[in-house]
Amino acid sequence: MNPFETLRFAFGGLAANKVRSALTMLGVLIGVAAVILLLAVGNGSSQAVKDSIEKLGTNSLTISSGAGFGGGRSSSTVKPLTVADAKALADPAQAPSIQAVAPEVTTSQTALYQGTSHTVGQVVGTYPAYFEASNSKVVKGDYFSADDVLNSRKVAVIGATTATDLFGTASPIGRSVVLGGTPFTVVGELATKGGTGFQDPDDVVIAPLTTVQNAFTGFGSLNQILVEAKSADATTPAQNEITAVLMGQHGLKDPSALDFRVSSQESLLTTQASTNKTFTVLLGAVAAISLLVGGIGITNIMLVTVTERTREIGIRKAIGAPRGVILGQFLAESTLLSLVGGGLGVAVGLIGSHFTIVGIKPVVIPESVVGAFAIAVAIGLFFGSYPANRAASLRPIEALRHE
Repeated sequence: MNPFETLRFAFGGLAANKVRSALTMLGVLIGVAAVILLLAVGNGSSQAVKDSIEKLGTNSLTISSGAGFGGGRSSSTVKPLTVADAKALADPAQAPSIQAVAPEVTTSQTALYQGTSHTVGQVVGTYPAYFEASNSKVVKGDYFSADDVLNSRKVAVIGATTATDLFGTASPIGRSVVLGGTPFTVVGELATKGGTGFQDPDDVVIAPLTTVQNAFTGFGSLNQILVEAKSADATTPAQNEITAVLMGQHGLKDPSALDFRVSSQESLLTTQASTNKTFTVLLGAVAAISLLVGGIGITNIMLVTVTERTREIGIRKAIGAPRGVILGQFLAESTLLSLVGGGLGVAVGLIGSHFTIVGIKPVVIPESVVGAFAIAVAIGLFFGSYPANRAASLRPIEALRHE
């Protein structure tokens, strides 16, 4: 029997039980689509986070409170970051590689405007240097000034999401917003940065540090300090200067027992890449289980098919059909199930990747498409081999006797 006749018989066998064959292919389809989509979501999440980090600029450094990696200080001995620390870092004599310093306090508040309420994701109190260090550009209005910080003026620059939710299409500049019970005048609106899928960077209100401290957080510790080095090449010297200055400020002698952390964009990207690799492997493993279940479904359906067609197998063997022909027919049927199911799964996965999933725009990995389809075909061959071998091993006299 030539290959074309084998395929014709295989199509006929599957067409005889259309619903059963369709449900089996559906299992393979779901498995392949799951692999493509989950890996695309993982890759899309990684790309979004990477873009968000890179938007801060290659010469930005973030200082946060807490024991450094591998440090031996307990939480009770960790000294919080203060405005005095930020002022020391801004001293050119102590840190010549640093361009600007922006201390930060953050909180979350509800904003009200003419009956419209919106819970702002992040309210940031800081200095004007924050805008350049964080690569935050104003598209309407202007930034607040150092004089606004000095006089604790109730002015604010808002993100694009906050502006849209509170003002719709109207310009927010010059309008008054009540933030946590305190009225603020909007002086600027930031350009859209785009979300990472987990936190919207455009849902933000940025106000003078002293104003936010006075209204919400109190004049205690800072959440972090954002530092801008003079250039990308000055990032490493700036990091060393930060460590030296803050060790002096906090009275530390041992560099291995710091009570603060300094993160550069390079280190954040490295950490993000490592985390994403683990995340993607986990998603791939979960999706692979779906493919495995689809393969088990193929085995199950082919075993049922062999049982139902035992007499047919006996008749064909009795009139001279060799073992290879029977084996080839049932292998062809199981492979067709996985081929068609895998092809449809690829189509569903590629179509699904055009939609935003849980706030993330999937980015398809070409290798995952080829790999998922190839694995689906291999699963069809592997899981179909046992039923096919069982059919080919039937003795004609026993098969003909079967009811």
